[in-house]
Amino acid sequence: MRTQQMLLAVFTLFVGSSLMFAGTVSGKVTYTGTPERQRPIDMGKEPYCVKQHAKPVTYESVVTGANNALENVVVYVSSGAPDEGQVPSQAVTFEQKGCQYLPHVVVMHTNQELKVTNDDQATHNIHPLAKANREWNKSQAPGAAPIVEKFAREEFISVKCNVHPWMHGYFAVLKTSHYDVSKGGGNFKLPNLPPGKYTLTAWHEEYGTQTADVTITGNETKNVNFTFKAH
Repeated sequence: MRTQQMLLAVFTLFVGSSLMFAGTVSGKVTYTGTPERQRPIDMGKEPYCVKQHAKPVTYESVVTGANNALENVVVYVSSGAPDEGQVPSQAVTFEQKGCQYLPHVVVMHTNQELKVTNDDQATHNIHPLAKANREWNKSQAPGAAPIVEKFAREEFISVKCNVHPWMHGYFAVLKTSHYDVSKGGGNFKLPNLPPGKYTLTAWHEEYGTQTADVTITGNETKNVNFTFKAH
């Protein structure tokens, strides 16, 4: 019993020390050049979809913000942190709302539960064009139960709707929980990184990938920025 108590105390001290010295990487994703202007989506063939928007929405393959900020960029630890065997128990949700996929890019851990919902009064279709994982293609009627799926391998998967061709998104399947998606200001944040050397990868569906190396030595915040060239 005493040995077990000692081991528990050592483990608790180790975990506490790791958290105490965990660092953070934060930064901003921007672009140079002139991005292609996103076209308005023509939902005219589905009157219900048109009524869901006060004004036309645009495609989301390139979404920008003030000061050359670039949104929908997945930034994650691609090297340095061991593959995490602990899969998050909470499912990630991919919504079909207003005849759009929301969010445009959804990130999940390998083997984490994905829940696809349909909030519209229209039948939709979810077709992930997977290559490393199993490809599937499912329809979802209004009021139908959520579609629940998992992906076992790392992959960035293009997702389309065969019913409404303007509906398009991405599943980013990673072997790590250290990730973020750049928001309106292009910002991202990766907290709780133990001391070590890491490689970060930034992925964008149109502009490709970039990497950067960073070293965490304690409970510090390191700044790393990524700049993509628009084309």
